[in-house]
Amino acid sequence: MFQLPFPLRDVNAGHGDKNLGDLPEWDLNDLYTGEDAPELKRDLDWLEQACASFATDYEGNLEGLDAAGLLDCVLRNEKINQIAGRIMSFAGLRYYQLTTDAGRAKFMSDMQEKITNFTTPLVFFTLELNKLPDDHMGKLLAQNADLARYKPVFDRIRAMKPYQLSDELEKFMHDLGVVGDAWERMFDETIAGLEFEVDGEQLGIEGTLNLLTDPIREKREAGARELADVLGSNIKTFARVHNTQAKEKEIIDRWRGMETAQTGRHLSNQVEPEVVDALRNAVVAAYPKLSHRYYELKRKWLGLDKMQVWDRNAPLPMEDPTVVDWAAAEKTVMDAYTAFDPRMGELAAPFFTKGWIDAAVKPGKAPGAFAHPTVTDVHPYVMLNYLGKPRDVMTLAHELGHGVHQVLAAGQGEMLSSTPLTLAETASVFGEMLTFRKMLDGAKTQAERKVLLAGKVEDMINTVVRQIAFYDFECKLHAARRGGELTPDDIDALWMSVQGESLGPAFEFMDGYQHFWAYIPHFVHSPFYVYAYAFGDGLVNALYAVYAEGEEGFEEKYFDMLKAGGSKHHKELLAPFGLDASDPAFWDKGLSMISGFIDELEAMED
Repeated sequence: MFQLPFPLRDVNAGHGDKNLGDLPEWDLNDLYTGEDAPELKRDLDWLEQACASFATDYEGNLEGLDAAGLLDCVLRNEKINQIAGRIMSFAGLRYYQLTTDAGRAKFMSDMQEKITNFTTPLVFFTLELNKLPDDHMGKLLAQNADLARYKPVFDRIRAMKPYQLSDELEKFMHDLGVVGDAWERMFDETIAGLEFEVDGEQLGIEGTLNLLTDPIREKREAGARELADVLGSNIKTFARVHNTQAKEKEIIDRWRGMETAQTGRHLSNQVEPEVVDALRNAVVAAYPKLSHRYYELKRKWLGLDKMQVWDRNAPLPMEDPTVVDWAAAEKTVMDAYTAFDPRMGELAAPFFTKGWIDAAVKPGKAPGAFAHPTVTDVHPYVMLNYLGKPRDVMTLAHELGHGVHQVLAAGQGEMLSSTPLTLAETASVFGEMLTFRKMLDGAKTQAERKVLLAGKVEDMINTVVRQIAFYDFECKLHAARRGGELTPDDIDALWMSVQGESLGPAFEFMDGYQHFWAYIPHFVHSPFYVYAYAFGDGLVNALYAVYAEGEEGFEEKYFDMLKAGGSKHHKELLAPFGLDASDPAFWDKGLSMISGFIDELEAMED
């Protein structure tokens, strides 16, 4: 199914620049040539028949299958997932190219409804799988090596065993998913349709958020105040979406008997709650030596008594405003990837030449950036909103890392290629770090080095500190919603309760900033998604430290890790590097890298 991977950083896009060069656009023909493509009709017809025959052949019969029979069942299920995923990838990617187009929105909704209807009879598969006794499953896996390869899939499915409802209720839940999707679409379309007026210019949310990085402080302030006003005018709608989504989740969690609102996310991420708690606690404890210390430096650089929210992502006074055109961005990233290992460059090259990247900022296009893997017999697609800033080059390196990871993991097949969110950021953040180090090594002056270091620290703070603050906000939001309906003021207060703590004493908060939770898509589309960013950044910082120390055979181990996709647990993947995420000291190792960059910036002040 189509699931949108969300942007790493705050949405940061605007109206583009005619000096950026020839920006690539997607060619979706590798999926389907159009809504009326005969191949699409063929696949829909096949899917309807395949789902019906799968249910006829296997419902009520899983317990009687031998190892070869269960393998056939799994392979048929995998093919169904592949065809359904192909259809929804095509519908979803077309929609995100132009979210304001009613035809594309209808097509995506129609495809989602069809596939939901086709696949509802398949709900029995996971339910019956979970009813098989552990010793019976163990015997089947021992008898057939091809079947045993799917053990990680069975383990993930069977992790839900304690929370499983009756067959009838599970089918009801499956059907009801379309309603939850409608609230998500309402959020997307509301955000995409917002209109902002700044200095007489009409802007969408991308262009307005982009003003928060403008070199001119008055423009940043004007953008922030207009954001606050427009979000405030629509805050009841956003509060309704959040209340409804959080309540729906609370009902499902209660019926399933899940211990916390976060339990489902931890299960899908294949990460233990105590590991997430250790990460969260390590980051919160590090706020003073990370964000508080960095923003105090930035306050001095900007010559301010107090930072305002519109100064958080302000360019530095010594920053070179030169726009990086697309050709230069491509060369920078490709050089960094190839220098690490020529195979990495070879894997990245087709993204630039075969229509696998959509880079330009266009009216109605979804904000931010993502890499979508589609299905394992096609290839990933990368979406950017490229404006030619050095940070946009980092975003290209990041999303391209996702793409390379997805290409390498595709060999695992549909059911084993997808990594949990906690590991999904590995190649993206590593690719970003390779590009950053390449740019840092090429810095010609102390000022250039300072700007690059500061930019990297800001990105890391946005990835680690800000995302953990988001996570704390979500934890508070879902806990509060269990006590009853939340007013917009209630949600505003929860938002502000984490902002001062995470950003530090260098900041003052303007009236209206309390509404800024409203535009962040993660909270609506994928509750508790955000901690995976901090997990991924901390993991990669520790991994990069091993690489920088000259670990023998690192490249081969790294490629093996990416090729594993979702077939191994984080403990198993990190073991060859001598790392263990369940060790509390692991997170301090990653956070120390950020702190070390700030040490270097402070030393430049002397």
